[in-house]
Amino acid sequence: MTESLKKHIRGYIEISDEKLEKYCSAFSVRKIKKKEFLLKEGEICEFEGFVVSGCFKVFHTHHNAAEQILYFGIENWWISDIDSFVNRIPSKLNIQALEDSEILLIPKKEKEKLYAEMPEIERLMRLKFQKSIIALQRRIIDNLSKPSDERYVEFLKDYPQTANRLTNIQIAAYLGVTPEFISRIRKKIVSKS
Repeated sequence: MTESLKKHIRGYIEISDEKLEKYCSAFSVRKIKKKEFLLKEGEICEFEGFVVSGCFKVFHTHHNAAEQILYFGIENWWISDIDSFVNRIPSKLNIQALEDSEILLIPKKEKEKLYAEMPEIERLMRLKFQKSIIALQRRIIDNLSKPSDERYVEFLKDYPQTANRLTNIQIAAYLGVTPEFISRIRKKIVSKS
C-alpha cells in the first residue's frame, strides 16, 4: 500500500531505505466509500493524507449551502485542512470522497516527531508546501484576471486526469461559475472541433 508513497517521496528527495520505511510505517490506511467524509467542517483536522486511489474534493460550504471547491485530490496528491491541522482549530473545510478511495493518513504528533528525527522529511514537506503555495498563488491570479471560459480550458489542459472524473457541478464549484456555464462552454468547444 505504501509503494506509491515511497515512489512519490523518492521523486522529491534522497532518503535511505531505512528512513523511508520508518516514515511510511507512521501512516495508517483508510478506505473511504464514495460520498463519505474524511473531515467535516467544525472538526479539528488530525491528519495529513496521501491519496493512494480515488478522488476527493476539499470544499467550503457557504451560508446559502453552495459549495466552493478549493481543490481535488487524486492519486499521489496530499490532502488536509492545513490551517486546522497546524493551528489545532475547528476546520472550515470538508473533505469528501467522490469515488471509493484509499488514503494513507499520518497524525500530527507522529509527523512532528519524524520531522525532528529526519530532516529529509521536513525538506520533502517544505518542497511540497512550496509547490502548493505556487499553485494557490497562480489560481488566485487566474481567478482575478482571466475570463471563466479561459480558466475552464486551462483546467481541462492542466488536470485532464481529474477533469474526466468530475461532474459539471463539481467543476463549476471549483471555478466559481454555474453548471450551465460549463455546459455552454463544453458545447462551444465541441462545435469548434
